[in-house]
Amino acid sequence: MSEAVTREIIRGKLLAAVDEMGVVLARASMSPVIYEVLDFATGICDAAGELVAQNNGITLFTGTFATQVRAVLGRHGDSIAEGDVFITNDPYEGGTHSADMALIKPVFVQGRLFAFAIAVAHWSEVGGSVPGSLAPDATEVFQEGLRLPLVRLYRRGERQEDMVRLITENVRLPGHSLCDLEAELAAVRLGEARLLEMAGRYGTDRLLATFAGILEASEAQGRAAVRALPDGIYTAEDQIDGDGSVDEPIPIRVAVTIAGDRMTCDFTGCAPQRRGPVNCARGALLSAVKTVFKALVDPAAPSNEGWFRPVEVVIPDGTVFSAVKPAPTGWYYEGTAHASELVWKALAPLAPDRLGAGSYLSLCAHYLCGTDPATGETFVHIEPQVGGWGGNPSGDGESALIATTDGDTYNHSVELLEARLPLRIRRYALNTAEAAGHGEHRGGLGVVRDYEMLAEDGVVYASLGRSRVRPWGLVGGGEGGVNRVELVQAGGVRQVARLRLTPLRRGERMVVITGAGGGWGDPRSRAPGLVDADLADGLLDADTARRIYGRG
Repeated sequence: MSEAVTREIIRGKLLAAVDEMGVVLARASMSPVIYEVLDFATGICDAAGELVAQNNGITLFTGTFATQVRAVLGRHGDSIAEGDVFITNDPYEGGTHSADMALIKPVFVQGRLFAFAIAVAHWSEVGGSVPGSLAPDATEVFQEGLRLPLVRLYRRGERQEDMVRLITENVRLPGHSLCDLEAELAAVRLGEARLLEMAGRYGTDRLLATFAGILEASEAQGRAAVRALPDGIYTAEDQIDGDGSVDEPIPIRVAVTIAGDRMTCDFTGCAPQRRGPVNCARGALLSAVKTVFKALVDPAAPSNEGWFRPVEVVIPDGTVFSAVKPAPTGWYYEGTAHASELVWKALAPLAPDRLGAGSYLSLCAHYLCGTDPATGETFVHIEPQVGGWGGNPSGDGESALIATTDGDTYNHSVELLEARLPLRIRRYALNTAEAAGHGEHRGGLGVVRDYEMLAEDGVVYASLGRSRVRPWGLVGGGEGGVNRVELVQAGGVRQVARLRLTPLRRGERMVVITGAGGGWGDPRSRAPGLVDADLADGLLDADTARRIYGRG
């Protein structure tokens, strides 16, 4: 068998290993946000921290793998030993926010460090000022729960029980947290086992050569894709709709420079870090840029760090996208979503076949918490929402699809949610009431999801972006729709976007409404048959068909 064929087999085994790690993590976890929503990711890095294989999990997690492993190397260096397992959720050391817990296991062969297995998962609870840990009105990171900065959970194979006790004594759901911890441990141990099997069968040197080959081949493809784009400077501006502490708009901008086979994304001039928790730290920003770059150059190919060697990110410390301690980062994915779409907006004219109009952008995440009357125990329900993506030259935008930042995740099934929690879904439907995103190819539709609280002492909080500034259209397409929450309580109906911890009593409701994506192209150029089909399906009313599309 030729060496090239052998390396391709090893590459396939690496991809199979990270997928298997993900299956084990999901099956062994206790939190629905992990096993149902799939709010996790797994990967393998080489000894220098370069990501060589990942599963298709949370997009923002996989983009931070290299930065987090390099942070471990930078902090612990030569003291890393066989049997160690590191745990971290530090946003200032390459991570995201306190609820996203990473386990990193170095892998040794005959005393030689040659790889790392990593798993990151969103825990339902890590302490802090509110159940679920992500207060939308937090003003410093210390309010967002327990922060574990690159510390050892295992030292030379010995479990550090003091560290486990530190976790269980600082969270509201210790059973969930311990189970999710064990699930991540099972994943990284499996990653180690598969790597050792490959090393034993093919030899460590051949495995390391395959790592290098994967990175070099992806780098070459990435550089070729950039080289095919026209040189120039491409800019975009936008704003974030408040930070959870104050409502004032937060200006953001980017200048993307393409020069030969290099791309530089310069975020200089973005607003300073905010008092509220929409900030993200530098590691999360890098991940956000990687997401768009990969969509631009080759969205289907397996991802690894080699793809991103042609990309440089420039930003000073202390901005909303490069926050430093003690700025809160609980809702970092709202900040990184804007960073991703900002680069997307700048580059969309260069690759209209891959980058469509603006999307609903926000994860529209929310928490419903309280005491379960059936068990007397605290429950914490976390859920992102799907929404509308932008139209593109190939067709209409996708409806009811998860936001860019969350990758291969889902929302909760209604049946599971109602069976496990004191909540009732009164309605789950496409948001057809608000016409938006018109175009030759219209934006996809958002959704309406209506929750009724069945617990006596429920509380709710949320943080939704794109609540004022609408998704942008392309080539004459119309703007999309905005996101919001409606609270239906005894005093009436209240519309909000950044919602602080608020009582939601039995029988009261929270309705999450997500927006449509932006349109692509002149609406008057839309095929008459498509307009008629939208009318027949109830996605468009007769007045809008006449006024916008000239039909009827």
